[in-house]
Amino acid sequence: MKETKPKIEIKQLIQLIDFKSLPKTLMILVLGLSLISTIASLIVPLFTKNLIDVMSTQSINYTTLLFLLGAFIIQAITGGFSTYFLAYLGEKVVANLRKKLWRKILLLPISYFDKNRSGETISRIYSDTAVVKELISTQLVSIFTGMISLVGSIGILLFLDWSMTLVMLTAVPLIFFIMRPIGSKMRKISIRLQGETANFTSHITQVISEIRLVKAYVAEPVEKKNGEEGVEHLFEVGLKEARLFAILQPLMGFVIMFMLVIVIGYGGYRVASGGLSAGDLVAFILYLFQIIMPITMLTRFFASLQKTMGVTERMMEIFDHQQEDHHTTEQEINPTLPIRFDNVTFAYQSSETILHNVNFTIDSGKVTAIVGPSGSGKTTIFSLLERFYQPSDGVILLGDTPLTDIGLSEWRNEISYVSQESPLLAGTIRENICYAMDREVTEEELTKAAELAYVDEFVKNLPKGYDTEVGERGIMLSGGQRQRIAIARAILHDPKILMLDEATSALDSTSEKVVQEALQNLMIGRTTLVIAHRLSTVVDADQILVMEQGELTGIGNHETLLKNHALYQKLVEQQFRWELQNN
Repeated sequence: MKETKPKIEIKQLIQLIDFKSLPKTLMILVLGLSLISTIASLIVPLFTKNLIDVMSTQSINYTTLLFLLGAFIIQAITGGFSTYFLAYLGEKVVANLRKKLWRKILLLPISYFDKNRSGETISRIYSDTAVVKELISTQLVSIFTGMISLVGSIGILLFLDWSMTLVMLTAVPLIFFIMRPIGSKMRKISIRLQGETANFTSHITQVISEIRLVKAYVAEPVEKKNGEEGVEHLFEVGLKEARLFAILQPLMGFVIMFMLVIVIGYGGYRVASGGLSAGDLVAFILYLFQIIMPITMLTRFFASLQKTMGVTERMMEIFDHQQEDHHTTEQEINPTLPIRFDNVTFAYQSSETILHNVNFTIDSGKVTAIVGPSGSGKTTIFSLLERFYQPSDGVILLGDTPLTDIGLSEWRNEISYVSQESPLLAGTIRENICYAMDREVTEEELTKAAELAYVDEFVKNLPKGYDTEVGERGIMLSGGQRQRIAIARAILHDPKILMLDEATSALDSTSEKVVQEALQNLMIGRTTLVIAHRLSTVVDADQILVMEQGELTGIGNHETLLKNHALYQKLVEQQFRWELQNN
């Protein structure tokens, strides 16, 4: 098994790089230019040999000198162009890989993000792909041309003097003997380094995004310590990598000097004895460097390949993860049909059961309120309706059709969700209201949605109006303003099914009144589900579901449950007392 694993991973790496997507003409051009540059570099020592041999017997041969100069110029020009085009291919590879990763991440289910921190996922897209780019842009074609240079140099040296060449090549097995154990350690360190980088990125991303929480609780010393520990971990792993290079480079330097001493010493003896000309010795020394360079490239390539293998494993974990199926189905959607939970049971992976055999029907065009203590399963019902998760048992149906038979994108397009947090993206008010619209929104449509959500009341007082920046996560707006923008977004999308996670629970009485009126405008003619915290929402609902420890213990309207359900009576009493105290 251990012998086959690297082959599988190299196939995975080739699959990630996706050479088929790269411009074929440019790839051929890069290889061609690199080949010309390599051939020119192989010719230089031969011309140098002839020039020295001629100079030792007669005056300077200008023809040989011109050929030598021409070889230098060709090598420089072709080398420059091939380096640029190679960098272009490297950037193209990493751009394609990042696009593939981003497309895949967007299709991953919510359960993936429950288990993986956002900073780690960001690290996969940015840091890990940069390692692949390094392999492509600086190593891959270099090793190809380097091997041509190596084979060509050895061939010419064997032709010039085979015995001296064989003596010189005695050091090659030593190089591979050194590289094998170091490469294995390099890979392990690379995997750990990428993991530590991902953890550190995740932590600082979280701290910066919640900097107000940090400052509100004077947590700077705690986060300073946590951040410094992350830096220290990166420092320790970096030192381990440095120690490997500290071993590798002197060893390679020793081997190179060993080869140089052999060539100069043995070559000097051959020149003195008349078995070798001075030009031959100079050519041998130059070709020695032509051999050393590819061997050095080979060691770098091997180290870079081991690092890339490490990040390949991490990226393949994302690519191999099961994704949501967004393919369209032939099943037509009729959102006016009732939605039915049929013996639905749900548990998060490796967790206790959240919902137990839940049965209820949501009638079209009606308001259904869900009440219950914290942790009773209210939000889980919303998550199952959004199809963020699948029931562990039982089925959710639209009419007589299971939701799983309906296209995921088509189903979610029929739903709008307004939560307590009302998430906004950094950008303008206009961009947030029009978010995810698949067509151009007219100014009239935008204004109408804003008026129904009472967004226009505060926008008209802003200098830039709808083009006002909201800040990261809408931090530059009040809670009530964010809620109204979220409602305007839902109105613009015109959903048939509306889900409200009691959008007014965290607002002051003035903002609550305005947002409640906006919600009434939004709820007209739509099937509405509300996670209810306020008595006013519960009283007006057509149907109330009472959840208790994951079980549906009561169903009915306000009057019926107030007479017959003990928990509901308690919830109403608590809420009524709270509203009296706050009004």
